Amino acid sequence: MTAQILAIYAVALSLLIGSGFVLVGVIGLLKFDDPMTRLHAPTKVGTVGIGMLLLASMINSFRMGDTSIHEILIMAFLFVTAPISAHFIAKVGIHHRACETPPSPPRDETWSTLKSPEPDQGTEPTAQG
Repeated sequence: MTAQILAIYAVALSLLIGSGFVLVGVIGLLKFDDPMTRLHAPTKVGTVGIGMLLLASMINSFRMGDTSIHEILIMAFLFVTAPISAHFIAKVGIHHRACETPPSPPRDETWSTLKSPEPDQGTEPTAQG
């Protein structure tokens, strides 16, 4: 197999993977009801899908003998702006009370740490023998 044929297969595979991710993102955007859950589909899945489509474009331009850096710039812009915009949309939803507020964390020192809670004083471990 020559490099040209391998590049064509890589482009086809990238296009299939990218279009699959974009399709899943669109279905998730249409299926979810809540704005907070609807936010995950285009930001998480769509970013990977568009990244794969841009990768296919880069591989194809290198196969044709033309160097293209535009796709790298588009990927960098997309990977930086998508999480930031999703964060701002989520913050607006929280401030407008358009979604359920998460429960308060437990009031002990084990919350958000690697410590495990102390066993109850009334129960002692039994040794089996």
